[in-house]
Amino acid sequence: MHLERVVGTVVAAEKTPNLEGVRFLIVQPLTRDLADRGRPVIAAQAMPEPFVPVDHAIVGIVDQLAVEPLPKPPPKAKKSEARQ
Repeated sequence: MHLERVVGTVVAAEKTPNLEGVRFLIVQPLTRDLADRGRPVIAAQAMPEPFVPVDHAIVGIVDQLAVEPLPKPPPKAKKSEARQ
């Protein structure tokens, strides 16, 4: 699952029958720090059918987010220390 921000809507002139009544939204992928990551994509809201041809689906709405900083990796040992 990826965190993304809704930035707009899309109106489709034609849809496959399984997508009738399903909203399409423009979403911006986000990094762990909530900064934009890559280009926006088109996503469909949660699907009423078990299978529909979409690449991205919105399956939930995040009301609140608490993210802890990533742990810092351990320092690398110097070559001279590694031999001892």
